[in-house]
Amino acid sequence: MIIPWQQLEPATLDALLESYVLREGTDYGDQELSLSDKLEQIKQQVINGSVLIVYSELHETVNLIAKEQFDASAMEGQQDDG
Repeated sequence: MIIPWQQLEPATLDALLESYVLREGTDYGDQELSLSDKLEQIKQQVINGSVLIVYSELHETVNLIAKEQFDASAMEGQQDDG
């Protein structure tokens, strides 16, 4: 289930983004960015819709997923139904 970022309290959104950025293995390319730069970058991606906030009812978790990745997995699910 996609959670619109606008429905989250600003502090909740910030905490979610910080948790995501601080996860081990998050890759930002060859250049080293500060925490504030990483947070601003991911926040802009959420605001412009290229990254989605997704709640998994099965796992009871919230994650950030690239829109293309989410769209691709949704299409796979539709193909499995047919």
